[in-house]
Amino acid sequence: MGKVVMYSTVSVDGFIADEHDQPGPLFDWLTSGDVPLDESGVLKVSQASYDYTRAYWDQIGATIAGRHVFDMTDGWDGKPPSGIDHVVVVTHRPEPEGWDPEAPFHFVDGVEAALAKAQELAGDRMVEVAAGDVGGQALAAGLIDEVRMDVVPVVIGSGKRYFGSVDAQHLLEDPDVVIQGNRVLHLRYRVRR
Repeated sequence: MGKVVMYSTVSVDGFIADEHDQPGPLFDWLTSGDVPLDESGVLKVSQASYDYTRAYWDQIGATIAGRHVFDMTDGWDGKPPSGIDHVVVVTHRPEPEGWDPEAPFHFVDGVEAALAKAQELAGDRMVEVAAGDVGGQALAAGLIDEVRMDVVPVVIGSGKRYFGSVDAQHLLEDPDVVIQGNRVLHLRYRVRR
């Protein structure tokens, strides 16, 4: 099985969105360069960010996200973001009424069940867990192998925390990847076992 990676873009004070679920300038780095990151032509990053991010995206076999993010994005219109093959949605509610059963989205109850389903779908590829409450729950349960964050030079002040409501100490190894992009610092840490 592939690695389980917790990921998001984050402010320097540890937030992935403000209290109204708005990312503000957190994703400006995705449009501040001259190298297209995908076929849409909308996302353009620096060469350093492209080399790091494209290689990462290409390794992901499944992403785990919470129902809140799914609902806010309207389920990405049934197409997983960033070219990912499958999305596993952690929820206590059934899939939305009228949801296309052929869409590569899977609705499960709890982070352990989500990880089992995501690993089944991803095979040897990486499983990405969205930061926030679901990511924090997975970290607290000892399910995360690696933490990746794209740190943006902005202070949000309050809002949705990168690690959700984690209330215990978790040690990470020293960063084994540190890459400077335009308006972003890409960091990767292994979780200490």
